[in-house]
Amino acid sequence: MTNKRWLAIGLAIIVLIVSLIIPQIGELIVEDDENEDKTDRGFFNSFLEEATSVTVLEEGDSTSRIAVLDVKGEIIDQEATPFAATGYNHQKLLGDLEHIKNDESIEAIVLRIDSPGGGVYASAELTDKINAVKEARDIPVYTVMESMAASGGYYIAANSEKIFAQRETITGSIGVIMQGFNISELLDKLGIEDMTIKSGDLKDLGSATRETTSEELAVLQELVDNMYERFVDTVESGRDLTREEVYALADGRIYDGTQAVENGLVDELGYFNDAIDDLQESYDLENAQVIRYEVDEMDWFSQFMFSFEGLLPKQTSPLSEIDTNEEAPQFMYMYRGL
Repeated sequence: MTNKRWLAIGLAIIVLIVSLIIPQIGELIVEDDENEDKTDRGFFNSFLEEATSVTVLEEGDSTSRIAVLDVKGEIIDQEATPFAATGYNHQKLLGDLEHIKNDESIEAIVLRIDSPGGGVYASAELTDKINAVKEARDIPVYTVMESMAASGGYYIAANSEKIFAQRETITGSIGVIMQGFNISELLDKLGIEDMTIKSGDLKDLGSATRETTSEELAVLQELVDNMYERFVDTVESGRDLTREEVYALADGRIYDGTQAVENGLVDELGYFNDAIDDLQESYDLENAQVIRYEVDEMDWFSQFMFSFEGLLPKQTSPLSEIDTNEEAPQFMYMYRGL
């Protein structure tokens, strides 16, 4: 048994024992430390990054490899926990790309995307990192869309040398969305009065405790429009489309794989193996080894920890249900679905 596996077992036992002794452990595990150094990504993220392993998907020349990166789930930068270690991990993906940048044996990247999109910042950061590695190493990037690669998922794919999708893939949703709630009438009914002292009229921009003014709406709309234009820039630069053609496609609607090919958003219909075959043939990589970065040794550990999540008491306050600060509106490249 590997040292990492022994470490994982020890960590699991410690967390289980403490969780049974201290009821507050469920809250403490995920609680952010306000005094924590913002550059510290947290213990569990670091643990996962160290646990990253490489799985060989197709045997070949280990000095000439194709790296497969999975982008699955909402593209949000959040701290990994023992109870959510197998979903999308933004920092781990950035770390994998840094490994690829420094690994001369990697001669191509394949992004395998199954995502409705995510945060504007996280989507842009991941895209910039992919482009930086691509430029630094002068290697091609292919994208394979699975069931969904919408909004931020498409943003990430747009600059690929070639994009594959299936007929039933949902993609598109090119645009920006920001959503929030106005609970002022609810507070009135509960007899709760908002008391806000601010230095300027726009200091509490987006507040959920009062009506939004026309000036505030104009400010927010300008921000959304600016982010939308950057999305259009990305699609225009990555695809063989004019800006006017992108605008016509970028009204937020979704497309299936066939429609996406017809409109120039996707190159070909095909599955993962089709993309690998095309990449190998197009870039003389027929003998390349195909690998995937993952945390497979930890999958069993995450499932083990998840089985105990329901045992942990949830420490909540009635006021947390109407907390207007923790869940502030965010700008998203996201398809919310029906």
